[in-house]
Amino acid sequence: MTYQIKKAAVLGSGVMGSGIAAHLANIGIPVLLLDIVPKQLTAEEESKGLTLDHPQVRNKIAAAAKQNLLKQKPAPLTTKKNLSLIAVGNLEDDLEQLKEVDWIIEVVVENLAVKKALYEKIETVRKPGTIITSNTSGISIEAMAEGRSVDFRKHFLGTHFFNPPRYLKLLEIIPASSTSPEVLDFMTKFGEDRLGKGVVIAKDTPNFIANRIGTYGLLITLQEMEKRGYSIGEVDSVTGTLIGRPKSATFRTLDVVGLDTFMHVAKNVYDQTEGEEQKVFEVPAFMKKMIENGWLGAKSKQGFYWKKGKEILEIDPATLEYEPTKKLKTPSIEMAKQQKGLSNKVKSLVYANDRTGEILWNILAPTLRYSAQLTGEIADDIVAIDNAMKWGFGWEQGPFEIWDAIGVGPSVAKMKEEGYEIPPFVQSLLDQGYQSFYREEDSDLYYFDGEGFQPVPVNEKVIDLKRYKKKHGVIKKNSGASLIDLGDGIALLEFHSQSNAIGLDILQMINYAIDEVEQNYKGLVIGNQGKNFCVGANLGLILMEAQDDNIFELDFVVRTFQKAMMKIKYSTKPVVAAPFQMTLGGGAEVCLPAAHIQASMETYMGLVEAGVGLIPGGGGNVNLYAKHLKGLPNGVTVDYQNVVNKVFESIAMAKVSTSGEEARENNFLDFADGLSINPDHLIYDAKQAALSLYENGYQPPKREKIPVTGASGYATMVLGAETMKLSGFISDHDFKIAKKLAFVLAGGKVPFGTLVDEQYMLDLEREAFLSLVAEPKSQQRMQHMLVKGKPLRN
Repeated sequence: MTYQIKKAAVLGSGVMGSGIAAHLANIGIPVLLLDIVPKQLTAEEESKGLTLDHPQVRNKIAAAAKQNLLKQKPAPLTTKKNLSLIAVGNLEDDLEQLKEVDWIIEVVVENLAVKKALYEKIETVRKPGTIITSNTSGISIEAMAEGRSVDFRKHFLGTHFFNPPRYLKLLEIIPASSTSPEVLDFMTKFGEDRLGKGVVIAKDTPNFIANRIGTYGLLITLQEMEKRGYSIGEVDSVTGTLIGRPKSATFRTLDVVGLDTFMHVAKNVYDQTEGEEQKVFEVPAFMKKMIENGWLGAKSKQGFYWKKGKEILEIDPATLEYEPTKKLKTPSIEMAKQQKGLSNKVKSLVYANDRTGEILWNILAPTLRYSAQLTGEIADDIVAIDNAMKWGFGWEQGPFEIWDAIGVGPSVAKMKEEGYEIPPFVQSLLDQGYQSFYREEDSDLYYFDGEGFQPVPVNEKVIDLKRYKKKHGVIKKNSGASLIDLGDGIALLEFHSQSNAIGLDILQMINYAIDEVEQNYKGLVIGNQGKNFCVGANLGLILMEAQDDNIFELDFVVRTFQKAMMKIKYSTKPVVAAPFQMTLGGGAEVCLPAAHIQASMETYMGLVEAGVGLIPGGGGNVNLYAKHLKGLPNGVTVDYQNVVNKVFESIAMAKVSTSGEEARENNFLDFADGLSINPDHLIYDAKQAALSLYENGYQPPKREKIPVTGASGYATMVLGAETMKLSGFISDHDFKIAKKLAFVLAGGKVPFGTLVDEQYMLDLEREAFLSLVAEPKSQQRMQHMLVKGKPLRN
């Protein structure tokens, strides 16, 4: 049978249910969101004369959850428009509509009896072949499937999303013994390609993979903290980014999750285990007391941390009193900061003979042993376990990657010295003469399966640039960028400067790349796999030259930048930009002239130079205006003033999109540009776009004159800015920047509708940029951004 999901239903509209519905809407799937019928009226409903039979009352739980999606932070929707794809109803009147859907996702309360009763009702209306999944975080999939028909069971499995569904990568898929292999295969591919998730196949065991190991690790940390007299803040200072974990570390994470939610997850394993393992899942008494007090974390504004005025206090587990936050300060932390690479940092910390080494060893060692004990029980292989922890809990390295980093041999020797039993899986590795769980051969990765090494499965759409370069080398590189042969006639220009900031080294590589591609390749992709695509030009370099009054040097840099952008625009071979995450200032300027933009769903794009006292200098003003004009229909009288006002507002207010979809609404992307839902597929998708353009006979755009609004348009834009200044929304310096920007976008003081040359506008842009860079207040803004990492309003 060929499966397709054109429409879905989510049953249960709580935080997870509504979040999953939002994610489906984000990828263009219409979704029906249902919840229970309320048992009583509110006073307001009574005053309006409504009854329990009124549709407005019967659907109100799902309707309220839908509206709440617009208020939540971080935003579950990539654009407010997606809300229209969510229809609401209730579980009594609207079950018949389940006949129309291809996927039913149950997200009701974590109670087996409630779920089974609901499945009985679903069975009476669902059409054969409809996939049904539960988003349970720990109830047995087998137990839920009991008593259902053969077709229901064949199409039933667990799909455990992590919260928030839009942002967290992990999707655990848990088949029952009766789940059809075709259904499992389809949902795995659908999860990766359409939902954009990192999928792991988990076994039907308590809390599956990530929550089982993650909860164990958190509880071990709590217990070690109590046993050894560390404070909350001390533990958080060494269990976050220092060891490749999220910034929220241990206790800030628990505050965000909610202490009550965490206790529920821990109890689920506690109730289904025994002996020593069960003891670990017993939540400490002080935490139970906090829950009794209603100190649940972020949702109650008080948990392990409490913000009192401007001060953040931490709780003392012994007294439950709040006190100033403390941090661990030990020699090993300073030593680790000097180490290159996460693996070396973690290794030096774990074996350190001080309080940092003590706490990290005592929480990592048991977690590693526990992960190894569960191999084969919770997942088929260590790759699934490592990926689940990286994608679900934000660890940079999974348990077996950490074990490799600290050395399997030395760590096992230390564990044995301390009297711990070594899991057979680990002992088997050492007995066979191996020293690591992963090994690299010819730049391909292999993992230990208990008997030998197997290749780590790789989806063809996932191109790991680090590994790819090791295997295939580079065409040319300098300090800022590399040119790589991606195969099939497509080259890739990868930025790898600090924060991928654009300097002369990157501009030189852009020029070289275009020349090389025009001669020897079918197309070029500009992309990378850093933290962000590009946060802009090298601001430190610009400020240094500005403070030295080296305007001649800056003039040369801006000209070089503009020429490189024009080279991208008029390349005879298609150039595809592949932005993701922060794509700001110069990063956006690199994308705008490309033949095609293949953006990630999570692309935060904007021309933000006004925040540092400047305007775009690399053609951003001209190219954004041109992008707006390109989207207008032919033969229609256009009000250029409306178009230029929109561009002016976007740049002057330093607007940044909150998603790739919003970047399209802001006209940084046009209707033909693409969005990749799975960020791991972005380079592959961009490569396919470049090939498609080439094979369809790509021709570069013709050099055409641009219609501008001239003197009257300039006056209109300045009037708008002046109104904002008088209202107190912008400062005098903001107004000065706005006037310079208006002059550039208006094309100077020419008559309205004049057709001007692109180079003329670029010259206006360069002159405005250079005049602003010399302004003391602009230099103050640049300095503030470099030192504080946030804009200065002066």
